[in-house]
Amino acid sequence: MKFRPCIDLHNGKVKQIVGETLGGEGQAVVENFVSAHDSTYYADMFKRDRLTGGHVIMLGDGNKDEAIKALNAYPGGLQIGGGIQADNASFYLEQGASHVIVTSYIFRDGQLNMDNLTRIVEAIGKDKLVIDLSCKEKDGKWYVATNQWKQLSDVELNQETIRFFEQYCDEFLIHAVDVEGKQSGIQQSLVSSLAAWVTIPTTYAGGARSFEDLSLFRQLSQGKLDITVGSALDIFGGKLSYDEVVEQLSNPV
Repeated sequence: MKFRPCIDLHNGKVKQIVGETLGGEGQAVVENFVSAHDSTYYADMFKRDRLTGGHVIMLGDGNKDEAIKALNAYPGGLQIGGGIQADNASFYLEQGASHVIVTSYIFRDGQLNMDNLTRIVEAIGKDKLVIDLSCKEKDGKWYVATNQWKQLSDVELNQETIRFFEQYCDEFLIHAVDVEGKQSGIQQSLVSSLAAWVTIPTTYAGGARSFEDLSLFRQLSQGKLDITVGSALDIFGGKLSYDEVVEQLSNPV
């Protein structure tokens, strides 16, 4: 288990937002935090603290320049997602990304698009690909959420689908959409299920707000999963000490 940092970019600024409000019709984006610092400030921080495998996420248009600045500042230390497809994946790897992250590109109109999945694997290789299987709960089951989390796909997240996608990627990134950005606690049943299902590196994000949450996460995941903490950190306007999180979680156990 280790701490995976994040740099979320929205309208060219580093922000922490409630993800499910992004792009909602007639609904304003709920911003938990808007940073006075640019992306390189955080990339340099994560590089200094030797944190690897964090992600830069471009939430919509207008974020490419800031994303590239972060990748250039910490080559090989960050992954990137948001608008990634086969045609541009290599470009971001050349800019310093260790991996690219895809969701909506391989889930079109609520269904898995095998042509696009095959295309991006052929373009960069599975060892450079992270598949984002962020999900929402419906009728007691988990379904992959796409299109800025506004659309539920018909792909149920379970051990069978995990095994299938493991053939095509190096890692998973999985946000618990129902709690992401809300500092309401981790989604315990999802964490336990993921720990039982996955056999490749997997990062969970969503709801972590305290060291008690992190301890519970370690227990439920049996140390098999990594975790992202965003809005709760003091570097993003929260109360949880970034330095203490780094000290406790930066080294795998």
